Amino acid sequence: MTRVKICGITNLDDAMLAVDAGADALGFIFVENTPRFVTPEKVASIVRALPPFVTPVGIFWDHPTGHVKAVAEACGLRALQFHGDEKPEDLEGYALPVIKTIKIAPPSSELEGRVPWTSTVKIMQYRKFAAALLLDSAARWSEGEPRQPIEWKMAQDLTGQRWRIILAAGLTPENVARAVATARPYAVDVNSGVEAQPGRKDPDKVWRFVAEAKGVR
Repeated sequence: MTRVKICGITNLDDAMLAVDAGADALGFIFVENTPRFVTPEKVASIVRALPPFVTPVGIFWDHPTGHVKAVAEACGLRALQFHGDEKPEDLEGYALPVIKTIKIAPPSSELEGRVPWTSTVKIMQYRKFAAALLLDSAARWSEGEPRQPIEWKMAQDLTGQRWRIILAAGLTPENVARAVATARPYAVDVNSGVEAQPGRKDPDKVWRFVAEAKGVR
């Protein structure tokens, strides 16, 4: 069964909503000057309230190693996601599982949904250091507007090469079942697609998204 990460959690109510709906992981964004930025103090109190089998994931963007480790320890994080331009060697030295975001540009018609050679070379460099890859849009982070999905067959290609692929970008309760059926990813990740407004989740969307993602056989 495909796992589900609800990202952009900013408060305890939304965290418990996602847990009750069946989410496997919650994402907390420690990237300053973004719409869903949270402080370590706030996240620590939320993490303490989580049940034991829900994974709190910290999202970072080109932060120094010492800062990442300090935040992870203060909050009780159990996985780290790097969303910036980190090089493969920048992911070394962490005691927690590492997720590396790979930003995928819109595919050209000539590629017919296959992974471009340049992207493949870049991705291969992370195999030694990343426990999973998150495929996201190359567009900037959403301020609440809908995002364009990436080509799901790209994720299918990489899943077939025994990568743990987390599929993101433009997923909603309406399209996530098709995305999972096409790509068969290790997990899916959603943020703005289940929001009522930036930083605040919509209960109906959260419940429907998890049900649709996990209902694919």
